[in-house]
Amino acid sequence: MKTILYTQYGSPEVLQMADLPKPAPRDNEVLVKILATTVTIGDCRMRSFTVPPEQWLFARLYLGLFRPRRQILGMELAGDIEMVGEKVTRFKPGDAIFASTFDAGWGGYGEYKCFPENGTLAPKPTNLDYGESAASVGGGGTALRCLRQSNLQPGQKVLVCGASGAVGTNAVQLAHNLFGCEVTGVCSAANLDLVKSLGAAHVLDYTRQDFTRQGILYDVVFDAVAKFPAAQARQALKPSGVYLNVHRDARPTAGQTRIQELLELKDLLEAGYFKPVVDRVYPFDQIVEAHRYVEQGHKKGNVVITL
Repeated sequence: MKTILYTQYGSPEVLQMADLPKPAPRDNEVLVKILATTVTIGDCRMRSFTVPPEQWLFARLYLGLFRPRRQILGMELAGDIEMVGEKVTRFKPGDAIFASTFDAGWGGYGEYKCFPENGTLAPKPTNLDYGESAASVGGGGTALRCLRQSNLQPGQKVLVCGASGAVGTNAVQLAHNLFGCEVTGVCSAANLDLVKSLGAAHVLDYTRQDFTRQGILYDVVFDAVAKFPAAQARQALKPSGVYLNVHRDARPTAGQTRIQELLELKDLLEAGYFKPVVDRVYPFDQIVEAHRYVEQGHKKGNVVITL
C-alpha cells in the first residue's frame, strides 16, 4: 500500500512516499480503506517537533528521542471497511466510517489501516462526504469537550479567539446552534465574513481591535488556538466567567468514551448543529504542499487529503 512516512524531524520535505505491505486484520480488528484524511497543526508539530517548551520532555519520550517512533502521521480519517476479523460483530465490509487515530498510534497517511473493533471509529455521517467526515473528528470533538467544561447556558455571551481555525469554526457553530449562546468571534480581517456566516453575532479583527477594550464582559472566553495570554483573556470575563484554553481543557468528558463522543458528533452533524469548514483539498501525492500551507498559519478550518 502507498503511505507517507517521516523518518526524521524537520520541514515538510521529510515526508516521503513509500510502499508498505497491506495490513491484515486480526480476529478482533477491521481493515479500513482510507479515502480521506487531514493535515492538522498537530501533524505539523509532530513532524517538525515544534512543541511548547513545557511539553518538550514528554513529547520527546512519546514521539521519539532522536527520530520518530511512529512514522505515519494522520490523526483523523474516513473510509470504508474492507475486511473484518472473525470475531468482529460491530462492523461489516462496505460500512462507511469516520475515525480518530489518537488511540491507534496515528496512521491516517496511508491507503489502509487496521483498528480494533472497539477502536475510535463510528458510522460516517450520512450528510457529509468522506473529506468533511474526516475533518469533523478532531476539531469537532475538541470544540465540544472544551465548551462543555464551562456548563454553558442559553443566552450567555461567549468569545471565541481563533474563531476561523479548525477548532474555532466548530466552537462558534456549537456555541450558537447547540448551546444557544451569543457568540463573538475573534479572527483576522480576511475571515470576518466566514465567522459571521457560522453564527457569530459579532466579529472582531484581532489585528485592529482588542477584545478587552470593547466594554463587554463575557461568560466564557475560549482561546481555540492557545495564542492569547491567559491574563489578557481573563480581563474580558465576568466575575463568575470561565476561561477555556484548547491546550488545557480538551480533556474527555467524565464518563464518556471516545467512541461515545464520536457517535455524538455523528448525531450533531446529521442534525445540522455544526459542519466542518474545509479550506483546501489536496490529493495524497501533494501532502508536502498541504503541510507547507498549514504551517503558514492562515488556514480557514480544515485542510483535507483525498486518497
